Amino acid sequence: MVKTPDGADLEVADPELARRMGEGVRVIKQYGGVFDTFPLSVLTVQSVEGLSGLVGQSLAPLRFRPNILINASESDSFPEDRWAGAILRIGTLRCRLDKRDKRCVVVNIDPSNLSSNSDVLRAIAKEREAHFGMYGSTVEPGELSVGDPVFLEG
Repeated sequence: MVKTPDGADLEVADPELARRMGEGVRVIKQYGGVFDTFPLSVLTVQSVEGLSGLVGQSLAPLRFRPNILINASESDSFPEDRWAGAILRIGTLRCRLDKRDKRCVVVNIDPSNLSSNSDVLRAIAKEREAHFGMYGSTVEPGELSVGDPVFLEG
C-alpha cells in the first residue's frame, strides 16, 4: 500500500496511483528481491558526468535507477558525497541523505538497449569504493516535480 500526500491509501499497482504521479509513469508490484536498502536513491547530474569521464563513455542517469536526479549548483563531480546526513527539501518533500549508495553489477547494463559494460562497476569499485549516489529516507512526505528547486537544510 502507498499513502499519498493527501492521505489516500492506494494499492501499489492501482492505475490511480500512476495517474497521480504523472504522464509516462508506470507502477508495478514486485514480490521481493529487487529493491535497495533505503526508500530513496538520490544522484546528481554532475556525478553521472564524473563517472562518464572515468569510464570513457557517456552514461545515462537511468542506468543507476535514481528516484531523484538533481542538477546541483556545484560544478565539481560527486557533490552528493558531501551531503551525507543533510536534509533536502524538494517541492514539499523533505528527505534525509542517510549514506552512500553501494552499487552492484546491475549498473553495467544500459537499460535503453541492454548492452553491458563491466567498466562501469569496475570504475565505481576502484575510484569510488563501490559507492555512487546516496541512499535517503523520507523525513516529511510531500510532492515534488521535475524542475523544483532543491534546498540543502543542513
